[in-house]
Amino acid sequence: MTEATYPVDMSVTPDVKAFFDPATNTISYVVKDPGSKACAVIDSVMGIDYAAGRITYDHADAMIDYIEQNGLKLEWLIETHVHADHLSAAPYIQSKLGGKLGIGDKITVVQDTFGKVFNEGTDFQRDGSQFDRLFQDGDTYEIGGLKAFAMYTPGHTPACMVHVIGDAAFVGDTLFMPDGGSARADFPGGDAATLYDSIQKVLSLPDSMRLFMCHDYGPNGRDIKWETTVGEEKAHNIHVGSGKTKEEFVKFRQERDAQLDMPKLIIPSLQVNMRAGKLPKEDKSGKRFLKVPVNGL
Repeated sequence: MTEATYPVDMSVTPDVKAFFDPATNTISYVVKDPGSKACAVIDSVMGIDYAAGRITYDHADAMIDYIEQNGLKLEWLIETHVHADHLSAAPYIQSKLGGKLGIGDKITVVQDTFGKVFNEGTDFQRDGSQFDRLFQDGDTYEIGGLKAFAMYTPGHTPACMVHVIGDAAFVGDTLFMPDGGSARADFPGGDAATLYDSIQKVLSLPDSMRLFMCHDYGPNGRDIKWETTVGEEKAHNIHVGSGKTKEEFVKFRQERDAQLDMPKLIIPSLQVNMRAGKLPKEDKSGKRFLKVPVNGL
């Protein structure tokens, strides 16, 4: 497939408000068109007390309050990928504020893979129809008068996309802060060599492009951060910066990933997020259940 031509426009600077969720080390964003009240939400979080099986919405409610208090109009809810470490609150926010829910079109690959892992029946649609928009590489959309586009960046998962909005790019798990390096590539459908190539696509953007992370863990005890630039990543990223080769990256990533535990919330996260953030359907008694595949991951 021919790589898309990306309509980069560094002349527009959207307003970006970050919301950090300490339970999952996730950063969600409200991105506002500077010329209107239109905005988008990127990578929202729904809380879960996994041991108690209890869902909460504190993080999402904080985003909703911010949007309402500033008189904003929510037009898009964007998922950079099917997250394995937190649950999406997109349907909850959408039910309160409207907007269209979008994700990369390779969501169908993830749905097919994990539909089998979780032994989902024929009622579970594997065609991405739970979402309002499935983005392909280079697809564009608008947030008010603000132009945005999706960049296909697989490797962490087969459905990852970076969303570029003016001079701001929301990288999902494709990159971490320079001292954090990169995300794992050992989930089903992940691949370290593919991730390296995707990172190079991101680093081909202008050096002054602002990059916003989906996660930060405060390496070596530093304060949580979520914003850097392409130039900073190229120069200082501990996994791919300073000219590190593909071979070096793949060797490191594969050795490192073999030592990592599965994310604590991977089982509920995948089941919910492959459904666009919706919980499994109620059974005949009106209860909802999540499955635990034994030796399935």
